[in-house]
Amino acid sequence: MPSQSASGDPTPTGTAGQVAAMAFAPGEWELLTHLPARVIVAATSAEPDAPRRTVAEGLAGLDAIAAGRAFDSDLVRAVVSAIYAEADDDRPTAEEFTDRAAGLAEVLEACRRATGVLAARADPADSAAYRQWVQSVAARVCGAARSGGLLGLGGAQVSAAERRFLDELAIALALA
Repeated sequence: MPSQSASGDPTPTGTAGQVAAMAFAPGEWELLTHLPARVIVAATSAEPDAPRRTVAEGLAGLDAIAAGRAFDSDLVRAVVSAIYAEADDDRPTAEEFTDRAAGLAEVLEACRRATGVLAARADPADSAAYRQWVQSVAARVCGAARSGGLLGLGGAQVSAAERRFLDELAIALALA
């Protein structure tokens, strides 16, 4: 169970995690902690896939989120701790987009908002680490399974649609 701040908002456990979370308003912290899961959904939705490929991509995304525990950034580690500390009822549900283009656009807009929040409130090194980590989550998802080809032979590791998403994500996460 997550620890609670004085206002009752969930915060990551540990001093560094609490300090990182306190730098953000509750809505900003929620944006930063929910964005990686939303990026996984967007990356798996960048191109229509077979269910087996989508599952492989989702699992790669979860591994990439967990890899944030090893980042040399208090902010990234605090976000990962907060993700793992969330009660099941509080976690965002990972569903496919009913409207792919609108879903992708919404996630990219959330990335731009997160970049603005980070620029205003985070240490520049933590901001850069968080943005790089989110990009690494998307890259792991997009590269998790080949697309095209026949029976797993041939095809591309990252499809053209996935490459476009990764490029748009990099732009959305860039500081203006």
